[in-house]
Amino acid sequence: MPSLCIRRLSTLSLSLFSSIAMAIEEPAYEVLRSDGPFEIRRYAPMLVAETWVDGDMDEASNKGFRLIANFIFGNNQRPDSDQAAKIAMTAPVTVEPQSTAMASAAPMTLEPQSAEAGLAAVQRWRIHFVMPRAYTLASIPKPRNEAIQLREIPAKLFAVHRYSWLNTQGRVQEKIQETLQWTQRSSLQVIGSPQLARYDPPWTLPMFKRNEIMVEISAL
Repeated sequence: MPSLCIRRLSTLSLSLFSSIAMAIEEPAYEVLRSDGPFEIRRYAPMLVAETWVDGDMDEASNKGFRLIANFIFGNNQRPDSDQAAKIAMTAPVTVEPQSTAMASAAPMTLEPQSAEAGLAAVQRWRIHFVMPRAYTLASIPKPRNEAIQLREIPAKLFAVHRYSWLNTQGRVQEKIQETLQWTQRSSLQVIGSPQLARYDPPWTLPMFKRNEIMVEISAL
């Protein structure tokens, strides 16, 4: 009887978390190739809200999340009035390591620390949320906090490695290495930084968490 209850609870939890995930808008993309947990995806152009924060991976993730959440929950101004607006939450929240040596460069030219150097050496990170597709750069409310910037990203190709469970720094490093090894075996040219994309709220059970490592690649 206890095992039956556990199975029913697990089924109910899975259904609940799936419903929550389906209710949150995600970026539009097309899967071009699948290979087990790996995919090549073509992402449509998107609008992101982003910020740069210092610290280790967990510190930066938490600080960056709070900054952008503050923006979408109302610390903003509509382009046509003095009023604020609440922007719908989307998924994923994306974390990207940045090179300290390039910290003074323009955001679009920042380069990642190499995977070989290890995430432990990284002390600067870019955190971004993809904005709902209903908005354009002209129509979206503007951040009142100068630490938040809005940016349009053109269509891109990504190699993506999907996995579950918790994201310790060591586990993320391992998944980055697996992703880069797969791109090498697949004769893909990596041209962008490794990014960690997290889709679920913190209370999601580890086995139901959806995580992805994403790296931009050149045209196939």
